[in-house]
Amino acid sequence: MSKETVGGSTECVTRFAPSPTGHLHIGGARSALFCWAYAKRMGGRFMLRIEDTDAARSSDESARGIMEDLAWLGIEWDDGPSLSLRDGRVVGAHARDVGGYFQARRVPLYNRFIEQLVKAGRAYPAFESNEEIEAQRKLAVAAKQTYRYPRPAEIEFAVFNAALESRWKRACAGESHVIRFAAPREEVVVPDQVLGDVKIAAGELDDFVIRKADGFPTYHFAVVIDDQTMGVTHVMRAQEHLANTPRHVALQRALRDEKTGAPFRTPGYAHMPLIFNMDGSKMSKRDKAKFARKAAKDAIAKDAPARERIIAGTGLPEKSISDFLAGDTDAVEIAEKVGRFMGLTLPEVEVHDFRANGYIPAAIINFLALLGWNPGMKTADGKDLEKFDMKFIAEHFSIERIGRTNAKFDRAKLLSFNADAIGAMSDAEFAGLWRVWCEEFEPPFAKVVPGDGWETLGRAVKARAKTFRDAVKASAFLMLDDNTYPFDPAAVAKNLTAADGAGLAMVRAVRERLAGLDPFDAGLIHSILEQLAQHSGGMGAVAQPIRVALTGSAVSPPLGETLAVLGKARTLTRLDRCLRLLSV
Repeated sequence: MSKETVGGSTECVTRFAPSPTGHLHIGGARSALFCWAYAKRMGGRFMLRIEDTDAARSSDESARGIMEDLAWLGIEWDDGPSLSLRDGRVVGAHARDVGGYFQARRVPLYNRFIEQLVKAGRAYPAFESNEEIEAQRKLAVAAKQTYRYPRPAEIEFAVFNAALESRWKRACAGESHVIRFAAPREEVVVPDQVLGDVKIAAGELDDFVIRKADGFPTYHFAVVIDDQTMGVTHVMRAQEHLANTPRHVALQRALRDEKTGAPFRTPGYAHMPLIFNMDGSKMSKRDKAKFARKAAKDAIAKDAPARERIIAGTGLPEKSISDFLAGDTDAVEIAEKVGRFMGLTLPEVEVHDFRANGYIPAAIINFLALLGWNPGMKTADGKDLEKFDMKFIAEHFSIERIGRTNAKFDRAKLLSFNADAIGAMSDAEFAGLWRVWCEEFEPPFAKVVPGDGWETLGRAVKARAKTFRDAVKASAFLMLDDNTYPFDPAAVAKNLTAADGAGLAMVRAVRERLAGLDPFDAGLIHSILEQLAQHSGGMGAVAQPIRVALTGSAVSPPLGETLAVLGKARTLTRLDRCLRLLSV
């Protein structure tokens, strides 16, 4: 793709234009990344535009959530709504003045172009009710025909005749109507930089709606107006949008710039491969519902009363659960409530899911870049280059290396990328980022970690943590109540009471040594345990009894760090309780 002249200067402008109807889908994040990368490579601008004309489904909360997800990933926009970050920076602070970045606030602009098309005989008001349209559709189905809205006989293509003028007056007077585009009857060609020219035969386009009865433009119309008036030169989006693009090109041919009278530009299009699950199914928010539904139905099949427990545990109406189990609804809200009640980890589909499960932005960005694109470079040992950062993507991204085949979302590979990203961090960096994550997603846990204990604990759990959530699970001993946590009978028998209570004797010996230890830090604790191990058959003979005494099980992070973070008072309380309850 070449740069184009916009507003008198040569500048590449790409855009990401989500609808604020929920969290940012991971596929949308991939589209945003590619748009951002291309703009950076071309020395241009990346724009964020919020397509919120579906008033019933859009929300300001979702719009902000999408912006926060993008900023968290590091995909920051040059043009778009302003977003203040925690570090004091403002993304979009120096955006161009192109009339606002929320479509719902641009309706007067859209209406001007609607009138332009009507006056040029390229659009017309239609007054049929939904019921009338549905009756026409049923007749077509009964006749085994594809339904196409029949253009009224009195509408002459590209002519503002008396009949069209009469319809326009009725519309302006307030009569309920939609505005339909008078589609051309000639071939429409979509020039695509990934797929090549995509041709739509003459007569294939119907007279589609460009303004709804509620006065808001449809997606097809608003996106064309915005891309022109905002100077967008390159449109990169998933292949699922390809079917819409001929309509956009037809509109671009019909519309004229308000100042120059020149036809609208046709941006350079690049439709990217779709993202599928490893089983070949399309990756979508419905994956959460499928997973939760199967788990719930399996539980009910084994134990019928489980159905009532799910209803009670989720607090949802019985009908909602019935509809969900029957597959009549895939509502994400229901799936997540069922998942929480059943203790399920639902498939991550949205960026927020990955954030909440403790993934690192850099790992996600690296992984997303490989979904449909590769840099075509080799490592020193001749393997395909797969590990790189955003700076590398911005410097090397090219549309020519976007593939045509659909991408597979390999969660195991992403998890491996994330584990590698964590492993590459210093202990201090890991501790700082982990603490910030815990404060947002695991606040109860964050409250029990001493302020000076994050790096000590982080050092203990980092090596085995593939995600921040893994690190929390490995540190679960901190969340136990000192006086009520249970003991695993098998672990007790093996590590404490066997051999005439040798393990309990070790607990007493350790307790005596620790009682006088000051300061109570990991290094000194480890030295004490090593000294005991030298006279007791190895570290296992010391460590395993202490683990069971402190946590109720034989699994914990390294003991020096575990005890140091737990603290002297809590450690002694737990050792004393173990001795009191389990000594014979």
